[in-house]
Amino acid sequence: MALGREQLIPGGIAVLTVAFIGSLWPSFQNLTGTGVEVGDDAPDFSLMSERGQTMQLRDFRGKFLVVNFWATWCPPCLEELPSLNLFHERLAGRGVVVLGVSIDEDADVYREFLKKAGVRFPTVLDPGRKVSHSYGTFKVPETYFIDKQGKIVQKIVGARDWTDPQLLADIEKLL
Repeated sequence: MALGREQLIPGGIAVLTVAFIGSLWPSFQNLTGTGVEVGDDAPDFSLMSERGQTMQLRDFRGKFLVVNFWATWCPPCLEELPSLNLFHERLAGRGVVVLGVSIDEDADVYREFLKKAGVRFPTVLDPGRKVSHSYGTFKVPETYFIDKQGKIVQKIVGARDWTDPQLLADIEKLL
């Protein structure tokens, strides 16, 4: 049984669409950047804190750094914030530093949010998203664990309960 023209056109369009997207994929990856992977050196940064202090990656050498990309307009980011505060307080004495990197564009909204939300770990503002792009962050919250030598040892995409016993046990292994 021969297929009619009406039956071939939708299938042909689908094949052409897949081929077209496939041909663009390498360019899309280069445009967005592939970011970092576990084992890579963490990309350097220089960002301003809410107090006007410049913070750089090298400021945290010798510490286990937990870099959490977030935004004030991100519901999952806000959901994980209380447990991230507790995580910070629980592990600060063990050389662990939580650094929140906000991708908000409006510095006033960012500073006002920090006051109201009671964020107890250091934060910096990345309004142009240069740093988040250098890490390959595409969804917030996104968290990177950076060891004392500046290597990425783990990446977490999405919100977490930072008081979860299994997560804490996994962190203990990395320390």
